[in-house]
Amino acid sequence: MPHARPRLIHRPLNTALALLLAGLSSSAGAQEILTLEEREAMDLSDYRVTAPDAGYFDVAARMEELASTDNAILLQEIDDLSQGPSCQQMMAYEPITTHLRVPGYYPNPEAWELASEPLFQFEDNVSMLAGSFVASGDDYYAECLVRFLDHWAQQEALTDFYYDSLEPQAWFATESMIFAAAMAYANVRPFVEGMEEERERVEAWLNGLAHQHADIPGGEGNSCCNNHFYRRALYASMVGVLTEDDELFRFGVSAIHAALHDMTQEGAFPLEVSRGRRATHYQNYGLLYLITNMQVIARQGYDIFELEIDGHTIHDAIDFLFAILDDPAALGDYAPLEQYTGFLKDPQYFTWMEVYLERFDDPRVEDFIRRVRPLYNRSAGGYMTLYFMDPQAQQHVVLDEEKQETTAFKGLGQE
Repeated sequence: MPHARPRLIHRPLNTALALLLAGLSSSAGAQEILTLEEREAMDLSDYRVTAPDAGYFDVAARMEELASTDNAILLQEIDDLSQGPSCQQMMAYEPITTHLRVPGYYPNPEAWELASEPLFQFEDNVSMLAGSFVASGDDYYAECLVRFLDHWAQQEALTDFYYDSLEPQAWFATESMIFAAAMAYANVRPFVEGMEEERERVEAWLNGLAHQHADIPGGEGNSCCNNHFYRRALYASMVGVLTEDDELFRFGVSAIHAALHDMTQEGAFPLEVSRGRRATHYQNYGLLYLITNMQVIARQGYDIFELEIDGHTIHDAIDFLFAILDDPAALGDYAPLEQYTGFLKDPQYFTWMEVYLERFDDPRVEDFIRRVRPLYNRSAGGYMTLYFMDPQAQQHVVLDEEKQETTAFKGLGQE
């Protein structure tokens, strides 16, 4: 049965859904964004939580596979994580209970990074505890994660954040903290015996946070409907599964339907490729959260990866990404040809590829990912190479950094 929610005042989720994408049209192509009426008419009633402990991968099966692997990459990950953190040290981190306010990234990256450090530390902490459990099978790390999250839950952490349409950064920051916690918790919950009160508090806290956060629709033409919507959808799906909340789960599913509907004929996400020199980065960034969310949904028994809307599937978005990586001219009139490529050297943006390769053969993805493994994202799933990589896919990391920065990205729009 779903757990009771904390006393958080929020509008019903369908109200937030009704506000999303209202009256918008694409500024980067002929494809129109879903209107208010179309969004309200979307029938997602067939989607419901079917397997609350399914998480985003089969943890037990993967742990069994890892126990007998001779893959050098996986063995190194296992070795690093099996000597995991001290729970006492983890519990020393103070929950964030003050009125959270974070400056914008682009106006002042240094101030943003300083303010974000404790938020990133939370994400690294929960992901590391989950990864240490998967790598070692030691209940110590699973139970520590529950205690760590329960400490934050008892303090009602993250429930007080500043939001203004002109200053949404604290709202942006908390969304990744929610899905970091939820995905880490999903990895350990089926294996934790007892601790019923702690687990109930954690799940009620996550559920309340997700509702409170998703009730803010975001600014029209940007955060209401772009990658931040996809990020909110990721925590909605994961928390919805964990707490058997079909309303949240359908909110998560709605992002997949919206993204495929809004996609241009070429496979572009219009609000992502309208980001000027960062169009390529944001096309990939959208995929990071959509593909990860689709994995959560698929684990509930839905063939979401083959969902087709108006002739579009998620594979079209991947095709377009590789087209513009190979030749920025494929962006056409969407964005300048002088694309920012710094993100290509940051493996955290490509964890979605491990998920995709588990399901589909794609030489382009495999050729790209083999040069940047092992992949880790502190919030969107954690140690994704450890969790997903086929042991036969790659035996050794690419150690030559120069080769990583040249050969790996040859023809991928380097500046």
